Amino acid sequence: MARIAGVALPIKKPIDRALTYIYGIGLTSARKILDAFDLPYTMNSDDLSGDDVNRIRKVIEDQYIVEGDRRREVSMDIKRLMDLGCY
Repeated sequence: MARIAGVALPIKKPIDRALTYIYGIGLTSARKILDAFDLPYTMNSDDLSGDDVNRIRKVIEDQYIVEGDRRREVSMDIKRLMDLGCY
């Protein structure tokens, strides 16, 4: 089972769908990540090699805001809008 950004990816799911279990990664972002490494979208998440997981993990850490940082950013944006009276 692959673990990326603190999230265990589900097994027996296509990797483009499995990456969307990470908060902050949508289907479009997942497909961009897979295109960067020429990985097929239909490949199951449990078929990933350790090298593939490490490369995906590196890209997500370097280029995307995910999980705790993303949740914090969204909640602060909502709080700011509530303080302004726009939410």
